[in-house]
Amino acid sequence: MRLLLTALCMLYGASLFAQNKTISIDTKNSSLVFAVGKNERLYQVYFGRKTAGTDYTKFKTTHEAYIGGGLDDWFEPALRMVHNDGNPSLELHYQSHTSTGNADSIQTDIVLKDPAYPVEVVLHFTAFPNEDVIKAWSTISHNEKKPVVLSQYASALLHFDADQYWLTQFHGDWAKEMNMEESRLTNGIHIIDSKLGTRADFYRAPLFFLSLNQPSTENTGELIAGTLAWTGNFRFAFEIDRLNSLRVLPGINNYASDYTLQPGETFTTPAFIYTYSNAGKGQASRNLHKWARNYAVLDGNQPRLTLLNNWEATEMNFNENILSGLFDQTKQLGVDMFLLDDGWFGNNHPRNGDTAGLGDWQPNKAKLPNGIGHLVQEATAKGVKFGIWLEPEMVNPKSDLYNKHPDWILRLPNRQEHLERNQLVLDLTNPQVQDFVYHIVADLLDENKDIAYIKWDCNRPMTNTYSPYLKQQQSHLYIDYTRGLYKVFERVRAKYPHLPIMLCSGGGGRTDYGALKYFTEFWPSDNTDPLERIFIQWGYSYFFPANTIAAHVTNWGKQSLKFKTDVAMMDKLGYDIKVSDFTAKELQFSQQAIANYKRLSEVIWKGDLYRLVSPYDNQRAVVMYVNDDKTKAVLFNYHLYPRRAEVFYNVTLQGLDPNKQYHVKETNLFPGTQSHNAANDKVYSGAYLMNIGFNPSNGGTPEVLSSHVFEITAE
Repeated sequence: MRLLLTALCMLYGASLFAQNKTISIDTKNSSLVFAVGKNERLYQVYFGRKTAGTDYTKFKTTHEAYIGGGLDDWFEPALRMVHNDGNPSLELHYQSHTSTGNADSIQTDIVLKDPAYPVEVVLHFTAFPNEDVIKAWSTISHNEKKPVVLSQYASALLHFDADQYWLTQFHGDWAKEMNMEESRLTNGIHIIDSKLGTRADFYRAPLFFLSLNQPSTENTGELIAGTLAWTGNFRFAFEIDRLNSLRVLPGINNYASDYTLQPGETFTTPAFIYTYSNAGKGQASRNLHKWARNYAVLDGNQPRLTLLNNWEATEMNFNENILSGLFDQTKQLGVDMFLLDDGWFGNNHPRNGDTAGLGDWQPNKAKLPNGIGHLVQEATAKGVKFGIWLEPEMVNPKSDLYNKHPDWILRLPNRQEHLERNQLVLDLTNPQVQDFVYHIVADLLDENKDIAYIKWDCNRPMTNTYSPYLKQQQSHLYIDYTRGLYKVFERVRAKYPHLPIMLCSGGGGRTDYGALKYFTEFWPSDNTDPLERIFIQWGYSYFFPANTIAAHVTNWGKQSLKFKTDVAMMDKLGYDIKVSDFTAKELQFSQQAIANYKRLSEVIWKGDLYRLVSPYDNQRAVVMYVNDDKTKAVLFNYHLYPRRAEVFYNVTLQGLDPNKQYHVKETNLFPGTQSHNAANDKVYSGAYLMNIGFNPSNGGTPEVLSSHVFEITAE
């Protein structure tokens, strides 16, 4: 297979590059190499499998590392700047580079400058050798006498040369998140982007696979997996030129976002995170999962809380007595925490539906006469933790906040307000609004120090996109809103560094590593039908570890409680269901399942994930997690809608030690049932399980929408 050489022709004769001016960004298994040309420009000369002893200066290339617009390049630039004299061109010459770090992470900074203007661009790369991940971003600054305007500002630029390029992207809608689609890129430009401002991932997810030469499978193929750490409008551009070379430009979407940069000011792009694999998508996922737990997610290697949410049981119709009964059910079920969802606030405009109350974050006296503190104390006394829902970035027109601060709201002058879910977006470009949102959270936590968890929601994209605060700089709105949001997150985390917080956005509207460094998990979809969740959680598993993907057992779907529970156990287990409706056996099963989950969660949360059978290709899905020392594994087997005569055969496992002996045991059985699997309670070598395998479906004709969980333990 061809490597990701960005220059496949060897130059015979004089080199295009200056001697001893190569820069290599290395991980354990990959190298990204730059060289300085004799024209002092910086070029990408290689990206692919790490190779020792190669003289990269002998490669011929025209692939400039970070292309400025307006000069001799004919395609999409990485950076376009209009200088204060009106000149719309940029030429970037290599100046210097430095590398610092240790065995776990190495940061390389490459300084580029324009010879004609006082403009500096620094390309930053952090290599994580053990995880085979690279994080790349850029900083742009200048010292011209007047402001300059940035109209394009990619986080990075990667070049590829292959016969073909295959792009896997993910898209959807509310309750239809993470539909996976793969297509061959053809000549021209392909864009994946968002223009939604808030809830930016609503329709398209900011992540992709790019396969070279042919589509990659789970275990074969050369590819990169990439994602952007940005909780706002994003843009990935994939452009093939007339020579069949591909350039990939990830970054903030420049739509309606020309940015005026003052002298001495620095514009920092969000990080583009990517990993190279020549062993398929599965290896890329495992790389990203390890990196995320170690470096990208708040407390990524710490335990997570199981919970019971009240929404399905009560929606907004509750009072203190009803909630007190739910605390009892939380304790009876065996989860760690009770989560109070929407509807607990607002007095002049009570939050009894989604038309009123957002912005007025005082406990509703009719529902909660003794306030949140009383609930926290009562839950604690009953032996469960207490968590609470917030949506602090939004406002209903029926609220005191709307009446008091109309200048704090994004809305167009001389236009009728457009409401989405009966609400509007607060203007987080405004420092006063940032302070208000921060104090919603901080004051609640200060007053109720035993609150153990927050569900932070954001239920609408931006419309009415005009900021009273920015006045004549409306093109800064999308970027400065996201930066303002980060300022709030940073203040909350400075005061409460380890409080678990769920990143929720009407489902999967915020699923990015820009926000996840402040959060412990995210809510992937409001669709909790377990059949749909198999596909949704499957999609997210490509880029996010299991302990970040919240999965709840709910009333959605007509499947058995066991099937619902087994699907939720694939990731971070929670409940949002009327426990009082359970039969005695259902309650017993759920209590046992939670105990099983807590016993196995370390393997699920931190183990290597292997997607063994895809629901996109079969009427079943099989995934397994294996811990680092290969002594424990958990396998989940889900049947979808097999045809009457369809027979499922053995599944060969992955990630085990071929020399170890493993005991296979079906677990999570419903009370009164027993395993009929031929492999149950037997011992096999790792070599046998990985080469011959076993049939988690028991052979024969499997039951529609049924499931099995197996615990695999080294003897």
